[in-house]
Amino acid sequence: MTHTLHRYGRPEDFRDDYIVTAMPARGFNDEGCVPKQKAFLRAALKYNPVNIGNSIKGSAHRATKDLRPTVHWNRDHSPHPEAVIEEVDRPTTVSAVFDDYDSMRAFVAELVELDLGLSVNISGVADRARECCGEVGLTRHSIEYSLGFQGATEKMPEDRPRRLVTMCGHGMVSATLARKMEEWVRSGRRTPEQACAYLARFCVCGSFNPARAERVLREAVGRVHSAERQPVGDG
Repeated sequence: MTHTLHRYGRPEDFRDDYIVTAMPARGFNDEGCVPKQKAFLRAALKYNPVNIGNSIKGSAHRATKDLRPTVHWNRDHSPHPEAVIEEVDRPTTVSAVFDDYDSMRAFVAELVELDLGLSVNISGVADRARECCGEVGLTRHSIEYSLGFQGATEKMPEDRPRRLVTMCGHGMVSATLARKMEEWVRSGRRTPEQACAYLARFCVCGSFNPARAERVLREAVGRVHSAERQPVGDG
């Protein structure tokens, strides 16, 4: 089971969302795997991922210990991928998130050449993952499908925040925060880039896709603004 399996949206909503993860199996290939995991992340950086992560220590988008009353207005929003790589010091799950299919495919092709001996998973629309495997000469080992959400779904967040919060497979991004960021973007208090950087910091494993989140926010705010500009009818 992968923690990236339950991302929410229509198939076309994942055109800019591809996650590649690698992990060792305890007792089988975990001994000496740290250099291999670092090699995975360094290879990923060649193809411009929008996020990378170490599920134990954090992602490229991270919180700061330097908290002051003004920190929210002048905080450094740039990612720190080198810090992620340096902090890999034990067997863990490492990941790279891409907003472009060709970049993801090129990265997977390099992984084939590196032959690190780690279990690699491509998370995304199944047809695109299958296409990638065929193009780089891989035979897919297995596939998992999400069957959607069951039970008291009325208690779940509505569509827009659900698309954002499910990008953190461990449930660390709050729906309330997602709604707040949408409102802040709509009112001009934050740019979409800043709002998405805030959301990404809570996803420690690094599977959150800030590029897709920015698109979702822009679409949401654009629809609201468009609705506000509609003329009022006579009826």
